[in-house]
Amino acid sequence: MTIFNILVVNPKDFLTQIAVYQNYKLLYMINRKHTTEELKQFKSVYEQVQFRKDIVLREIKNNDFGLDQLKIVISRGGLIKPVQSGVYAVNELLKKDLMNSPVGEDIINICGLLSDAIAAEVPGARAMIADPTVVDEFHELARITGAPEIRRRSIFHALNQKAVAKMHAETHKMKYEEMNLIIAHIGNGTTVGAHRKGRVIDVNQGFEGDGPFSMVRSGSLPMGDVVRMCFSGTKTLDEMLCLLTHCGGVNAHLGTRDINEIEYRINDGDAHAQLIMEAMAYQVAKSIGEMFAVLKGNADAILITGDLAHSQFVVRNIIDHVEKFAPIFIYAGDNELQSMASNALRVLKGEMEVQEYK
Repeated sequence: MTIFNILVVNPKDFLTQIAVYQNYKLLYMINRKHTTEELKQFKSVYEQVQFRKDIVLREIKNNDFGLDQLKIVISRGGLIKPVQSGVYAVNELLKKDLMNSPVGEDIINICGLLSDAIAAEVPGARAMIADPTVVDEFHELARITGAPEIRRRSIFHALNQKAVAKMHAETHKMKYEEMNLIIAHIGNGTTVGAHRKGRVIDVNQGFEGDGPFSMVRSGSLPMGDVVRMCFSGTKTLDEMLCLLTHCGGVNAHLGTRDINEIEYRINDGDAHAQLIMEAMAYQVAKSIGEMFAVLKGNADAILITGDLAHSQFVVRNIIDHVEKFAPIFIYAGDNELQSMASNALRVLKGEMEVQEYK
């Protein structure tokens, strides 16, 4: 059997995940945490590429893995133009759009830049991204809003939602393309998608304030209040955008995004912390109800995934509202590393075609 070595890099706000796979086997995985002190020297996420690249190369060297053995360096996608589901080679246009995102700045935008920078150090290695957050399979009805100038966009946790959906289907000896699923990815950001026969026909635009509030995102807000805040003279454009994407949610209410700390506070009798977390779970449940309607009440299962799915408190409060809709399955954490490695392996084995970003 041909042996293929794959490097997966997954940069997050305060973490860089590094994993080396040999075919489907995980050789090792490292979560390299970054302190606020380390990151405050960078004015934008794009300035972190060299910093994180050096960390990845150093960790690989420390684990005695030869870079010359790598075939593919793969990472998540970014906030680029809408694309179909699949694997994309990192080309110049992709890098340009990551650097000048049509959606906004986020740590996810350096993923393709980081994989490209690492692959450039390895003769013969190719840089790729898989199932970027802008995978677009929307039903046309899902795009229409009451303002003709504004159309809803597909921006969600495509990589993990697709991976979990396929894993669930395989576990139940079915094909993803045969099932109707509602998938809630809950974490720093939250997206809830309606998967109909292998396509995500509707999902909340979670990055910029649509759907449930999450650990750092504001979620949907009363629009009149938002408009008045914009023109109050107390908020700049950047501050308003930050409220939607990184400066709102649970962290704004409680001063932390650490679920362990929050659950400790709840167990210690902090009624306000309990109220905020119950409200967040309540909004996730409402979004699941919306997607149940999108699927016309025909859902084979509800899947709850993402880092917050580890929290029994959060999951229990969601289930309390939606357990009568469909069977519920928990896939705690994210399956991004394994999904990216599997996509890369399918490319190397000739089972999947690498798409060109245009």
